[in-house]
Amino acid sequence: MEKPPPMTIEVAVISAEGLLLSRGNKSVEKGAFVVVRSDPLNSRSTGTDREGGSCPAWNEKWAMELPADTRFLTVEAHSGSRPTSPSPISRAGFCPLINYSTFLTYRLRDANGRKNGILNLSVKVAACPGEPWAGVPVVDGKATCRGIATGIPI
Repeated sequence: MEKPPPMTIEVAVISAEGLLLSRGNKSVEKGAFVVVRSDPLNSRSTGTDREGGSCPAWNEKWAMELPADTRFLTVEAHSGSRPTSPSPISRAGFCPLINYSTFLTYRLRDANGRKNGILNLSVKVAACPGEPWAGVPVVDGKATCRGIATGIPI
């Protein structure tokens, strides 16, 4: 069986609020950036915010491929070389509409479940070759997206 082609998504990392380091609950002072992964071999990173402190802003947008079998995007906020917290974003959170930006606000948490800041981003499905909404159930010719999102949207 042939593997379905990936969809193209546009991810815009806008800003973060109250970003904390994973250890010690200390506010990020400078050097924050975000990494977005659609699979282990496909990731993109923002530039480093040098002035925003615990409330950095990037306003960076890029296109990336999302393989048909991928269920989550993983977003990681970093301060210098230290990740502050990874957050999985369910594909159900931004499917099924093509060319429609979905604005997402995610509460970041550290490994112990403590609040670690908020990340603001948007995701848009730019192209979906093959079926109109690959990986999304179709009922009566209309795409539906009734999956369970496991991230913590606010």
